[in-house]
Amino acid sequence: MNMDDIFSQFGDIFGGAFGGGFGGFGGQSSRGGRRVNRGTNLRVKVKLNLEEIVNGVKKKIKVNKYVNCKDCAGSGAEKGSGFSTCHSCHGSGQVTRITNTILGQMQTSSTCPACGGEGQTISNKCDSCRGDGIVKGEEVIEINIPAGVMDGIQLSVSGKGNAGPRGGINGDLIVLIEEIEDDNLKRDGINLLYDLYINFADAVLGSTEEVPTVGGKAKIKIEPGTQGGQVLRLRGKGLPDLNGYGKGDLLVNVNIWTPKSVSKEEKDIIMKFKESSNFRPSPGKKDKGWFERMRDHFRQS
Repeated sequence: MNMDDIFSQFGDIFGGAFGGGFGGFGGQSSRGGRRVNRGTNLRVKVKLNLEEIVNGVKKKIKVNKYVNCKDCAGSGAEKGSGFSTCHSCHGSGQVTRITNTILGQMQTSSTCPACGGEGQTISNKCDSCRGDGIVKGEEVIEINIPAGVMDGIQLSVSGKGNAGPRGGINGDLIVLIEEIEDDNLKRDGINLLYDLYINFADAVLGSTEEVPTVGGKAKIKIEPGTQGGQVLRLRGKGLPDLNGYGKGDLLVNVNIWTPKSVSKEEKDIIMKFKESSNFRPSPGKKDKGWFERMRDHFRQS
């Protein structure tokens, strides 16, 4: 007895309460007591860049799979040949066994071994598929991938898996999403993160900087006196929520670049800055520390 037979017994005991949902174990499902073959699922991996994830994309992929035999139209029977009722189960797809036990006679039903539960047998098998009704082939499948998917998520395309033997039900195509890491933008849920580096002079005097976005660039204003670690938020420049709950933001983390070596002339100028009281650190209450900035970020997210 295989796994399919075991679970078919549960269906008999509980009056079909399981609804034939165990067909995946043996590649078969039940229709009116007869077994209907089901094709196996296929799994493919699709790589997406950040722009494709933001906008959604249609992908055409070529899949090697089992397809219906053209010579017999998937029936498994040679042209001009047909099917006959199984003599073992008389077309029911089930055979009944009666066993004598110490508690009396026990009646059990199982898949007919002669016809595999289909209730009928092929008179003359197709030479091309040897009676299976399926052969190895390939198919170009178009997949609609919604915006906002993430790495590791699986999408199911119904009926695009392997064809079921002898006119059975097709399996499904399982699409595994693999996200290609972007060179500049890092993903944090539906938000995007970018590290912007500015020099000391721009931090003191202010400037206008250009930052990358998905599919383009945006200009942001650096206010005079900008502190290192300050996060600027570009609303709506992130990723769309997969469930349709708006879009995330682009968070720009401002870093002040410190040179590792300076010339003697530059050193003399910096020493003058050091002596000025205006360049001494004097954070006020409005100047939030790193922990406060991170806390505010998660609250707004």
